Amino acid sequence: MRVDLAYGAGGLVVDLPDDRTTVIAPVARPAAADEAAELRRALREPVAGPPLRERVRPGQTVAISACDGTRPQPRHLMIPAILAELDGITDLGDIVILVATGTHRGNTDAELRAMFGDPVVDAVRIVNHDARDASSLRWMGRHGKDVPVWLNREWTDADVRITTGFVEPHFFAGFSGGPKLVAPGLAALETVLTLHDAARIGDRRATWGVIQGNPVHDDVRAIAAATGVTFALDVVLNREQRIVQAFGGDLLPMHAAATAAARAAAMRPVREPFDVVVTTNAGFPLDQNLYQSVKGMSAAAQVVKPGGTIVCAAECRDGFPDHGSYRDVLTSAASPDALFEEISRRTETVPDQWQVQIQARIQRHARVVMHTSHLSDTDLAAAHLEQTGDIAATVRALPGRVCVLPEGPMTIPYLAGE
Repeated sequence: MRVDLAYGAGGLVVDLPDDRTTVIAPVARPAAADEAAELRRALREPVAGPPLRERVRPGQTVAISACDGTRPQPRHLMIPAILAELDGITDLGDIVILVATGTHRGNTDAELRAMFGDPVVDAVRIVNHDARDASSLRWMGRHGKDVPVWLNREWTDADVRITTGFVEPHFFAGFSGGPKLVAPGLAALETVLTLHDAARIGDRRATWGVIQGNPVHDDVRAIAAATGVTFALDVVLNREQRIVQAFGGDLLPMHAAATAAARAAAMRPVREPFDVVVTTNAGFPLDQNLYQSVKGMSAAAQVVKPGGTIVCAAECRDGFPDHGSYRDVLTSAASPDALFEEISRRTETVPDQWQVQIQARIQRHARVVMHTSHLSDTDLAAAHLEQTGDIAATVRALPGRVCVLPEGPMTIPYLAGE
């Protein structure tokens, strides 16, 4: 059985045993016939509340929050659609686009041009949010379960605040998009660390597809609701990262509608767990580093037997990456067991420990073998991981039933009844 795995920008074809392999992919969805028209419809026919143009007055300043370069958001379509709606109401000089980096690095000029397109970069001021720059943050009080909230000043001080994102299942926040474009996207490091502390991440409800009762998403929603979003625009994408459907309007009702559409396409029940699960991290840009690839591992972990094997294909062109604390935390203990126990006992959160906590939990449950193009066997051994240069050979050498998630976290399998 030949299976096309989402890997880097070009994909990866593997040949797996026909008689014992099951492929699980999202429901195939065609892109909207006219993606620009679909975005325009969402802005003019919102899920809840008035159209965007009715919420903005001449002379007001506008801040637009957008995903950073690790996400396949179609910013080059979404931002121009918003700018077109604001034409004649708001001057371009009164608009700022904020890249909601959370704790990730800022994007370079070249990356911004690839993300937004030259016309947007040349016409509108774009600012990378910096969670560590105290001078760029404003105190907003404590919200949710006692979360100290600082947000980007350019966001809080704008008269009109618009979030833009895309919605897919998220491995500890339930779903992406919506309120996440406020916090952690535009929040201070301390706010992010609180939202990602060991207790919240360790809660069984902090997982794929769960929003209500999820301690992470409950607080994320509370922060966005308390600090105010004027209008929200989210999209649901297909495998080709094309827009299937767009949703606009009041933040929380809009996001609820978008998550319902994403859930129907991406979450797939299976009868019983598998001995081997082959997964990906959905290709570029999501698989550009090992940190992000924990999402693909987590998708596979939902349906792998205890003691089974996960094989994760992720290009990792950006390495671990070298920025951030992920590599230091990941290599700070002798084993996944030691990492998990040490992080679980912490009362103070270290940046990026949440990704290590989840990875260690997965590795306590199953063996994880990586296939990468930019990390050496020695690199991966330091991360308590193995590497294979031949996925097909590795799978054929393992006994039992095989599951393949060719799009990784774009498809979330779960055991029927759970």
